[in-house]
Amino acid sequence: MRKLVLALGAAALMTGAAWAASADGVVKEFNKDTRVVTMEDGKSYTVPADVALPADLAAGMKVTVTTADDDATKVTALTMSAM
Repeated sequence: MRKLVLALGAAALMTGAAWAASADGVVKEFNKDTRVVTMEDGKSYTVPADVALPADLAAGMKVTVTTADDDATKVTALTMSAM
């Protein structure tokens, strides 16, 4: 029984990853008032108020933007990446 629970837990974690998409890039511009992050490749992401932003987010930083797989405009996370 214990092995079954562990296997189901592992499967659930792997399935969760399939429901998200991510994009790495360098921030070209960040508008703190509107929470819009514009990347150097021209893509822009509006980060909802319920999603935490790095305190020192600024142009030139490398970040990973995670979006919902079914809606690439819905940002679910924004994290700093290693340069």
